Amino acid sequence: MGKVEQYLLSARKRKASLIFVLIDSEVSKMKESVKLAKNVERLGAAAILVGGSSAINQLEMAQVVKTIKKSVKIPIILFPGNVTGVVPKADAILFSSLMNSENPYYITQAQALGAPTVLKFGLEPLPTAYIIIGEGTTAWFVGSARAIPFDKPGIAAAYCLAAQFLGMRFVYLEAGSGAKQSVRPEMIQAVRKVFKGFLIVGGGIRDAKTAATIVKAGADAIVIGTLLEKENDSLKKLAEIANSLKNNRK
Repeated sequence: MGKVEQYLLSARKRKASLIFVLIDSEVSKMKESVKLAKNVERLGAAAILVGGSSAINQLEMAQVVKTIKKSVKIPIILFPGNVTGVVPKADAILFSSLMNSENPYYITQAQALGAPTVLKFGLEPLPTAYIIIGEGTTAWFVGSARAIPFDKPGIAAAYCLAAQFLGMRFVYLEAGSGAKQSVRPEMIQAVRKVFKGFLIVGGGIRDAKTAATIVKAGADAIVIGTLLEKENDSLKKLAEIANSLKNNRK
């Protein structure tokens, strides 16, 4: 277990849940990314994820990571959609297997191709089962996922239990960027009953009520991305989400 994982586990003990903010290097401009990183750190984000399902410009992503790293103290964690998402200067990487992909490339092949670069760059790998919930998002399309229906919590729980047996210490339940709905609390509860590791939930979280519901169901961290890219008063909404988590401490 590396420093970032220890930090996340320690921070989680002090809070009801952690907030991870996702910065898509191909959507956000450099100055905007740095400003956003500083603001979300001030509002209480525990870590910044850099990447995305369609991030293909490796040089641009590397520059974003390098610049943000100089501006904040919280960890920068890579969230790669492919081997092009493995860049230097970050603190860690969600070393993920897209468990419910129908393309073996996203289950083990991309990981084998990217592993030597992860080692070369000295990135801390966080062993993660990435599981797509629902259809119609970029992550679903790019990852060739056989998506788990939102109303099938037992299937999600089975995948997460399998991930645990395979030695993965993190699970990321992903409704997808811009998802019309978030992962349902019934599914999170079902997963929480069997998975003993660190549970991340993302996609469709746009308000404090939704965030609080997901946290109450058992999420260790929530991921906020599209909200900050596209909605007005996004920082105000993020502050409201952060305050809602403070009021839901376990």
